[in-house]
Amino acid sequence: MMGFSPMLAAPALANPMVGGAAMYPTKTIVDNAMNSKDHTTLVAAVKAAGLVDTLSGPGPFTVFAPTNEAFAKLPAGTVDTLVKPENKAKLTSILTYHVVAGTMTSKQIAAAIKAGGGKAMLTTVQGEPLTATMKMGKLMLTDAKGGMSMVTIKDVMQSNGVIHVVDTVLMP
Repeated sequence: MMGFSPMLAAPALANPMVGGAAMYPTKTIVDNAMNSKDHTTLVAAVKAAGLVDTLSGPGPFTVFAPTNEAFAKLPAGTVDTLVKPENKAKLTSILTYHVVAGTMTSKQIAAAIKAGGGKAMLTTVQGEPLTATMKMGKLMLTDAKGGMSMVTIKDVMQSNGVIHVVDTVLMP
């Protein structure tokens, strides 16, 4: 192939697939999450907490998005209890504990960890910190209760921020 340029053939950095769906950097965090088969519990929780408008807003936000499997690790009945109207405040607290103001890519978080001598404190929208560390090349988050969550898909760019998929629900 004369004149073939591999640079032209290479697609722009594509967002990873999440939950079997393409994640579009032109869509909001909520629009993309609604398309992910792995995030139906998170979307239902965001709706129950009344956070759809917030997470559809301009942001930008960094969201650590727990999968359905992450929610399934919680004690039986926890999610059903949290989505009840009388528990909206607690649900909102848990969900906003997964959100950091601004856009932080995995490289930026890793740089903050390096600058922090092995850990970085991320202040969540909820107000309490998450501790970010690296473990065997994986980005790990430790919540206020000592629970750990691993980022399984990083840098899913959105029109109003970035999503990092996590395997465990973080608790304030």
